[in-house]
Amino acid sequence: MAYFTQQLINGLTLGSIYGLIAIGYTLVYGIIGMINFAHGEIYMLGAFIAIITFLLLGLAGVTFVPLVLLLVLILSMLFTAVYGWTLERMAYRPLRGAPRLAPLISAIGMSIFLQNYVQILQGARVKPIQPVLTGGMVLAETDGFAVTLSYLQLIIIVLTVVLMVAFSLLIGKTKLGRAQRACEQDRAMAALVGVNVDKTIALTFVMGAALAAVAGVMVTLYWGVIDFFIGFLAGLKAFTAAVLGGIGSLPGAMLGGILIGLIEAFWSSYFSVEYKDVASFSILVLVLIFMPYGLLGRPEIEKV
Repeated sequence: MAYFTQQLINGLTLGSIYGLIAIGYTLVYGIIGMINFAHGEIYMLGAFIAIITFLLLGLAGVTFVPLVLLLVLILSMLFTAVYGWTLERMAYRPLRGAPRLAPLISAIGMSIFLQNYVQILQGARVKPIQPVLTGGMVLAETDGFAVTLSYLQLIIIVLTVVLMVAFSLLIGKTKLGRAQRACEQDRAMAALVGVNVDKTIALTFVMGAALAAVAGVMVTLYWGVIDFFIGFLAGLKAFTAAVLGGIGSLPGAMLGGILIGLIEAFWSSYFSVEYKDVASFSILVLVLIFMPYGLLGRPEIEKV
């Protein structure tokens, strides 16, 4: 039971990171009905900005850990938000009226471009970082096996819940959220009643990029090593999480992320670690066979 509990904690931590990335997919799809396949690379950029900021703060002599973490988080979100805004202006806005295949190809092209962009600037080798936040709590101990919850795992889980609630309230209660929901229903009608559609869509990309930056910071701290290719697989799994939970649903994206994280953690613990990705995608296929719109998704009603 102790081993099961430890893997449950590990799965929730990993799933929280996937969930943060998946929300970015869901936000963009909910408004423009297209998948931003460059979103995984935005997450990768957030991780690189985080590790560069850690190094610069270390060189500047800033060693107070809470201040360092706060500055890294803020700067990563700001710079990554700029990349998200630029991505929308370059890859999506010019093709908004084109057939859906055109922006899809554009997004894949931006994904490849960003991978090579970071590889050229930072090199192909992995980038390690010394542990910044250490320590934790022993929750239980059975037969010499201790169930531990590290402070970093606790921060990741709590921060994810806080951001999930904050973004749900933002979309449900604020003027920006009403504009986003209006654009989701009918962009042309939203523009007729005074909604700035371009600004709303751009801000949605910025919000998704900021969440991806948070995930990038957390994964840098959690694993302690990154490279230019981490965005591809993480983005693919986060997209899987968004589809599993119900693309277009914020709670669904988070639920899907948690489920993918739990499947990976438990499969790696009790079965062969080489097939953990196969298990995740197999569960996705089974869910979509019986629930085509995902766990919390709603069927789209086409206006005629």
